[in-house]
Amino acid sequence: MIVHLITGLIAFAMVSGFLAFMVTWVPALPLIVIVVGVMLLLAYDVVQTVRLGEHYAERRK
Repeated sequence: MIVHLITGLIAFAMVSGFLAFMVTWVPALPLIVIVVGVMLLLAYDVVQTVRLGEHYAERRK
């Protein structure tokens, strides 16, 4: 489980850095809205994966 946490945080930081750079390079409102939406979805997925494991969708069946 700690491996999921570490790799999830590293991936989250890298994607956040890239998207922050892209938003500062092209400061357009539609792009900012899309980036914020993507970051919210990414944060939700990282939290779900760390809390419930990698195969949490298969457990619900």
